[in-house]
Amino acid sequence: MKQIVTGIVAHVDAGKTTLTEALMYKTGAIRKLGRVDNGDAFLDPNTLEKQRGITLFTHQAELTYNDLVLTLLDTPGHVDFTSQTEQVLPVLDYAILVVSATDGIQGYTRTLWDLLARYDIPTFIFINKEDVIGADSSGVIEQLQKEFSPACLDFADPLTDEVHETIAMQDDTVLENYLSTGSLSDQTIQQLIKQRKVFPCYRGAALKLTGITNFLKGLEKWTVTPEFADEFTARVFKISHDDKGNRLSWVRVFGGKIPAKSVLLNEEKVNQIRIYNGAKFTPSQVLSAGQVGALTGLTSTSPGLGLGKTKPLPAPVIKPVLNYAVKVDKEDLHACLNALKELEDEDPQLQISWHPHIQEIHVQIMGEAQLQILQQLLQERYQLKVTFDEGNVLYQETITNKVEGVGHFEPLRHYAEAHLLLEPGKQGSGITISSDCSLDILDRNWQHQILTSLQAKEHLGVLTGAPLTDVKITLIGGRGHIKHTVGGDFRQASWRAVRQGLMELKGQNGCQLLEPWYAFHLKVPNDQVGRAINDIQQMHGTFELDEANSQALTLITGTAPVVGMRDYAQSVRAYTHGQGQLELVVAGYYPCHNAEDVIRDVNYDPVADLENTPDSVFCAHGAGFPVPWNEVPTMAHYPYRK
Repeated sequence: MKQIVTGIVAHVDAGKTTLTEALMYKTGAIRKLGRVDNGDAFLDPNTLEKQRGITLFTHQAELTYNDLVLTLLDTPGHVDFTSQTEQVLPVLDYAILVVSATDGIQGYTRTLWDLLARYDIPTFIFINKEDVIGADSSGVIEQLQKEFSPACLDFADPLTDEVHETIAMQDDTVLENYLSTGSLSDQTIQQLIKQRKVFPCYRGAALKLTGITNFLKGLEKWTVTPEFADEFTARVFKISHDDKGNRLSWVRVFGGKIPAKSVLLNEEKVNQIRIYNGAKFTPSQVLSAGQVGALTGLTSTSPGLGLGKTKPLPAPVIKPVLNYAVKVDKEDLHACLNALKELEDEDPQLQISWHPHIQEIHVQIMGEAQLQILQQLLQERYQLKVTFDEGNVLYQETITNKVEGVGHFEPLRHYAEAHLLLEPGKQGSGITISSDCSLDILDRNWQHQILTSLQAKEHLGVLTGAPLTDVKITLIGGRGHIKHTVGGDFRQASWRAVRQGLMELKGQNGCQLLEPWYAFHLKVPNDQVGRAINDIQQMHGTFELDEANSQALTLITGTAPVVGMRDYAQSVRAYTHGQGQLELVVAGYYPCHNAEDVIRDVNYDPVADLENTPDSVFCAHGAGFPVPWNEVPTMAHYPYRK
């Protein structure tokens, strides 16, 4: 039997959950077809999902078709829940991208395509809703080839000579063999799909069950069973709680196995192994290589955590861009913080923070829909009534020049000095840390302490105190003392070195404030185009005009700062009398359009931020004394390069 784990991803309303229902019905996994809009879909068992008619959480289904055993992970389709979809991708063998035959590629479809490429997931494409008036599946395939890859090919059975030729053209060695033999083996095509050089496209209408059998045949024929290691390897991709409050760690095993009652992490024991199928589960004594299951008994797991010998994952691409203060009755404040911490355990991107000086809880989210769901979850799961303030944008900071930062930490009987090179990194790269320091200068243990310390902290910029991003930090030198350097000294020195370097750059105008931007797709009636363009320009956005499907509507695409466009959907509905449509996807962080205003309003004093001080501590006459950041380079014990 061939065992495959696949995830179904799509833009909201493309018919992703309906396709899952159809696949399960055709394979006999369910006897009755559910409907998302009727609230009885097999993989939308949550009360909120039934109410809203959309998938909000990742669910697992198990089905068998001939010799193919398929584990399906149905993911959320709304852009506000992209972080949950991203968590699932690293555990997939293949992905199924669902695209509507009427709508084609949407903004969020592009986000998903980029994520699939980032995590190197082989992808099948199902073009759904062929039965709907205005459907143009051939046009969608052309659009996929133009915007995503020329290797998005119609895999109608049997494959045509033209398709065979195009497949061969995706690899020089395969093409050479094809030209000499005139044939292309199924195994070769399987490998090209696995290598993301070919993307099979299938057409159908999940609601009418058309094209489903052909798609299942394609999955059976063109997928290959992954190779599993003997050594234990697994990854956590989701945390949830069942209706009895049990904490569930959802894992995919890539090698070895997890027996029930085994000790996995921090001496924590696996109490139970569950194989879920929708809302129901079957207990199991072992989770073997290739399988997906939920474990009870573990308390320190988190999405993305590798168990055994796994490679570390890159930092998540999808991050919240809005920050809200939670408004709740004073007597419910403690209960609300505990409830939100449990929800943060399930979705770490919420980043719940408590501000004791103002007695306020803050939460970070992607958008309005997630805010509404959070409000409902707190009401239904914890019986807590909350509201939120108007919210504000989450800024980030970066640098535009390179600098050497120096940190020195030498209270009495302590000693450490670190020299770090700070350089601008690629957009979206986050913080990357490395060493270019000889072991003759700092031994391996001390270098490890510095690099580990740098990774352990969220570094803040010095303009507004916003998180630092897109910076390369390289260890280039330092000093330790055999007798006086103890644990934690290099942590203090390295953290201070980062801040000292940033202060140097601030004085050279080498620090930059970043703000989140949306990529938008705006459809408005033709007589409202002028109004829309004026609005976009007022928001400091960019735009291009295009023709939408309907001749009565114009499509405007572009980018604009989140701060201006986050509430724009309400305005669009008002001035177009409900005819306009606005779709927003976070495009990333770019230079802030009104940086001076934001910096002035925040009024952040980096020197007064004692938890992130740029100053150093030196020692003289048997006592430690503070040295301001701008004097540290001249007092440094290791040579300063400047």
